[in-house]
Amino acid sequence: MDDDVVTERRGDVAWIRLNRPDRMNAYDAAMGAAVTRSVKDAADAGVIVITGTGRAFCAGGYLANLADPDPGELRGMFFASLDLFEAIRTSPRPVIAAVNGAAAGGGNELVVACDLAIAARSAKLGQTGPRVGSAPVLGGTNLLAISVGEKRAKEVSMMCRRYTADQAAELGWINAVVDDDELEAEVTRWADELLELSPRYLEIAKMSSNVWWNACRDSYVSGLGMLVQAIGSDDMREGAAAFMEKRKPRFR
Repeated sequence: MDDDVVTERRGDVAWIRLNRPDRMNAYDAAMGAAVTRSVKDAADAGVIVITGTGRAFCAGGYLANLADPDPGELRGMFFASLDLFEAIRTSPRPVIAAVNGAAAGGGNELVVACDLAIAARSAKLGQTGPRVGSAPVLGGTNLLAISVGEKRAKEVSMMCRRYTADQAAELGWINAVVDDDELEAEVTRWADELLELSPRYLEIAKMSSNVWWNACRDSYVSGLGMLVQAIGSDDMREGAAAFMEKRKPRFR
């Protein structure tokens, strides 16, 4: 078992927990690959749940120093994100995001990639890309628009605002909101309801629903290509430096 990712079987439900609370469960390439393996290994479960340890669900991709990035390391992290989201989308099992806290940047795109999402009332969701020298090309700029509409998705991905769980539910971004201490019980209720249904036809329904994910795939790949080409750009370095120094970025 990878300490960064903890998997627990509760009957026919596989709970996958991101376990790096010291960095708000942000994942590097190795941790992203570990989550991907956990999702694939849970294909024999009835339902898969992804959640986080501590006060955050997931803060997205992690590198120790984005202000002086290693291109190979950063490329690996970018594509580890796509591999993880693809594993979720192609898993034969329903995948529920149990959003226990902040879902920011790639962490919000992880929520978007999951089939269903239930959030604690204290959770906040949003993208960080243009504020920190990046762009949310794996869901924030494309697939999210299917749920919330194009104009609202552009607001989310370009303005880098934070949205409460109640606001996200009202927009159709997530399915439900419950009090923090009820999150796991509510997710369990949804999972139990799914377990009463035909796994064969749930898989068919899930694969059929991937029409929008599949249609966006060229956008993901081309977006990642552009991000890779922008590694080390002045805007990336300034955005990362400002984030680490807790100040407003000074973009040209």
